Amino acid sequence: MRGQANPHVARLRKHIGDIKITAGDLLDQGSLISAVERVQPDEVYNLGAISFVPLSWQQAELTAGVTGMGPLRMLEAIRVVSGISQSRTPDPRAQIRFYQASSSEMFGQVRETPQNELTPFHPRSPYGVAKAYGHFITQNFRESYGMFAVSGILFNHESPRRGPEFVTRKITLGAARIKLGLATELRLGNLDARRDWGFAGDYARAMHMMTVADTPEDYVIGTGVTQSVRHLVKLAFDTVGLNWEDHVVLDPKYNRPAEVDLLCADPKKAREQLGWEPDVTFEELVAMMVESDLKLLDGSSGEEFGTDHW
Repeated sequence: MRGQANPHVARLRKHIGDIKITAGDLLDQGSLISAVERVQPDEVYNLGAISFVPLSWQQAELTAGVTGMGPLRMLEAIRVVSGISQSRTPDPRAQIRFYQASSSEMFGQVRETPQNELTPFHPRSPYGVAKAYGHFITQNFRESYGMFAVSGILFNHESPRRGPEFVTRKITLGAARIKLGLATELRLGNLDARRDWGFAGDYARAMHMMTVADTPEDYVIGTGVTQSVRHLVKLAFDTVGLNWEDHVVLDPKYNRPAEVDLLCADPKKAREQLGWEPDVTFEELVAMMVESDLKLLDGSSGEEFGTDHW
């Protein structure tokens, strides 16, 4: 978070309540050290990233700096402020606990399905490559310095706050716009790509569970069920009582340079060791997002809408 003027702060306060903002920049090591010194946190969750995969192709170097090197700088800030060195093992009771948001995009061209914590990585985008670096550097700080540092390999997690540039929100907004007469078509790329989609609230609960666990370990978090983009489209248009085939137009410009066709989680470890299970079904998630977008577009939600809405 670079400063108080960030447009998302007001929305955070509306949905979460009063929060204090401390400025920091994942490209600036000094600012992160200063932020950790001021806040003296018990837990740090690094969710900062350039997370839109197509944008990572356009800004590959920046993606590497923010998404890849950002976790290193955050870990180093915690290490410096805590006075940790390889010759001084930190007291587990007094440690700042660190969570790194790893991604299923690290698996990329998958070697096995479903994917678990031991599945090899083969990322297919600058975003996936950067996330793999962040994942491995988190492991290295844990193993080299004894820090409480964990990575959650989260599969796609969605909610009504998802950015409109992401395919899930693009689809739910598109269906809502067409239902309200604000548009007549929705242009999409590869409808056959499959993902393991879940509700962001369930995944945030998993993040906290692994960060407060007795021992620091990495976990795959997902539903274990894949859905195609085509099925997502059908559910969204079914929610508004429309036939998707009357409105969806295939446009090859939305295809990725290197597509990741099938990602599916094996969350067995999280289920057995953390007791984590998702609560919201895929069908409930899609309906939730469409209904939220209908309210948003007709103004009944009280929210403002723009390209930055999430």
